[in-house]
Amino acid sequence: MLVTVLGTIFSCTLFMRVIATNTLKEYWEKYPKTEQLLKAWLQEVELSDWQSPQSLKMKYRNASILSSKRVVFNINGNKYRLLVDIEFQLKIVFVVWFGSHFEYDLIDAKTITYVKTNKE
Repeated sequence: MLVTVLGTIFSCTLFMRVIATNTLKEYWEKYPKTEQLLKAWLQEVELSDWQSPQSLKMKYRNASILSSKRVVFNINGNKYRLLVDIEFQLKIVFVVWFGSHFEYDLIDAKTITYVKTNKE
């Protein structure tokens, strides 16, 4: 992104922002073996600057692009699946769903929506 201030042009990079990180925490509590894997994914994504699904695929070749904004990431050698919606122009990644490969096969990844689970 280029910004002009008083005639000087500055360049800055906007990184991706992950929404629903508490949901990720709930998932790694449910699947303890995935905690470090999901934390590593989160850190990588927050340092990413994806412009489009194509730029995402350059980093994550095994990710499946389901639509212009819905993406499935394989976690732990495809034992788990992480489903997100990405607004590339806004640099927002929204965690929609996470589960085992078996559980993934039981959902419709193109239409499933995020369900907030308040434990209060």
